[in-house]
Amino acid sequence: METVNCNLCGSAKLKFVYNIPDRHFFPNERFNVVECKGCGLGFVNPRPSFEEINRYYPPEFYEYFTTDLAFHKKRYQEESKYLLDVKKGKDRPRLLDIGCANGDFARYMAIQGWEVEGVEISANSQPIHDFPVYRIPFDQLEGKCAQYDAVTAWAVLEHVHNPMAYFRKASEVLKSDGIFVFLVTNFKSLSSKRLFGEDVPRHLYFFTRDTIQRYMEIVGMELIAEDYRNNIYGMPPRGWLYYLITRLVKRRDFTWEDMPPSFSQYLNRNKLEKNISSMFRYALTHPIDILDRALVPLLERYQIWTKTYGIVTYTARKK
Repeated sequence: METVNCNLCGSAKLKFVYNIPDRHFFPNERFNVVECKGCGLGFVNPRPSFEEINRYYPPEFYEYFTTDLAFHKKRYQEESKYLLDVKKGKDRPRLLDIGCANGDFARYMAIQGWEVEGVEISANSQPIHDFPVYRIPFDQLEGKCAQYDAVTAWAVLEHVHNPMAYFRKASEVLKSDGIFVFLVTNFKSLSSKRLFGEDVPRHLYFFTRDTIQRYMEIVGMELIAEDYRNNIYGMPPRGWLYYLITRLVKRRDFTWEDMPPSFSQYLNRNKLEKNISSMFRYALTHPIDILDRALVPLLERYQIWTKTYGIVTYTARKK
């Protein structure tokens, strides 16, 4: 574990936001999320070092990319739409996909007429042989200055140890007027900052529009668009009703322990089978959760409309 200052402004003046376990792989390990008092950047602190972080990405993490293929195909279609203007007027534009995982988005773009390359550092991702993949951290990539028409990073930058270095490298490898499209979580959202929607400790950094704007100015890029829809990934505000009750009625801070168990967790804890009887029993014992879930879609629409949703896709142009 290592302790760090703010990656954006360098400040050591931080405030505690919440403590959360690794709910997927190591539930007995807990981590603090803090916020920089100077610029508002959120991050895990202390955090696993770069040498240690691979332990939190077991092979099961990458199984996600090989299941529900229909969902992923739709996701790649949505992601490709952000690059339509780049494709216009170019026979074979060049794309670099950062954090390409098993390579499926890059393959999809190759079918659309792009020349593709990728970056992926995890040893647990599948081998890729059909297009060039650089197995080093993106910020260590050399000899690619002004090479690409577009760079993409889909849910990647919240995972890296040095976002500033990644933003600088993205600006460096893009051609003049090249496009950088990246999806990150929104630290100003209820889901991220209050409802523990982040995948800690794999998510190490949490951005807001203001911090992204500041990063872009520093590295010589211009933020030209932001999209708060859940068309690629979602972060529904599950637990919002519990949060309100805890804050307004009980008048205390909302903690991880206040979150209701999911239905699958409830089944496991009570050694029940998934059937109508267990669903009815869960509904009787967790009526607030039933109402919470029922209203989440409406709250999501409101958040998207007000640009307060938990997911944002940003588009920046190299100046």
